[in-house]
Amino acid sequence: MLLLAWTPKAWPGFCKLRVPALPRTPGGKALPVRRHLWSRQGRPQGPRLWTRLLITALFGAGLGGAWLAMRAEKERDRQQQRTEALRQAAVGQGDFSLLDHRGQPRCKADFRGQWVLLYFGFTHCPDICPDELEKLVQVVRQLEVEPGLPPVQPIFITVDPERDDVAAMARYVQDFHPRLLGLTGSTEQVAQVSRSYRVYYSAGPKDEDQDYIVDHSVAIYLLSPDGLFTDYYGRIQSAKQIAASVRRHMAAFRSILQ
Repeated sequence: MLLLAWTPKAWPGFCKLRVPALPRTPGGKALPVRRHLWSRQGRPQGPRLWTRLLITALFGAGLGGAWLAMRAEKERDRQQQRTEALRQAAVGQGDFSLLDHRGQPRCKADFRGQWVLLYFGFTHCPDICPDELEKLVQVVRQLEVEPGLPPVQPIFITVDPERDDVAAMARYVQDFHPRLLGLTGSTEQVAQVSRSYRVYYSAGPKDEDQDYIVDHSVAIYLLSPDGLFTDYYGRIQSAKQIAASVRRHMAAFRSILQ
């Protein structure tokens, strides 16, 4: 039936249909027609719909912000608990007395007020020590370029004082970072600082060339500006992960010496 209405016989009547005239002013100008969004019930929905959407969006944003704040607070609490647990382990207690790679006496108090990344190793190490020191200085470089962060002092302490004298340390540290500080000392001085940080080391048997390997524990230590042991990182942590951890410690740090 619908198709019949569109036969040629129906076209003359269809052409006589007129569009309703728009209301006009006394001067003959057409008045603007106000348009609305209409619901199925025939009621305008525009402003009310957008208001509800805006309220919903604001409510969702508020919930999201509250969740992020709670998550950040939980992370700070977890970091603080870890820091307190590590401090109770009594690692790095007491002072030390060593020589740096320039021959200057150094003690723990010299680094008070600075963040320190500390590594124990030896200059004749074939692979692990160079890899870990390279990772350490990568962390330092990543943090150096971030504005607003305090500098981190990298330190390398030998566990092989028999071969790693001041001159040997000076030659070694120059290959890594201009601020890397090499520390050495007598056998007793190195043993004392190693015990303080619970570093295990043991020299192996000498070969026919009098060369030997020193077996030692592998960890990078983080010291706070108070000079306190704050965290440590093993071989499985990447430079990126260590840098992120150091940032968190910096953000949460509150001196206990003031």
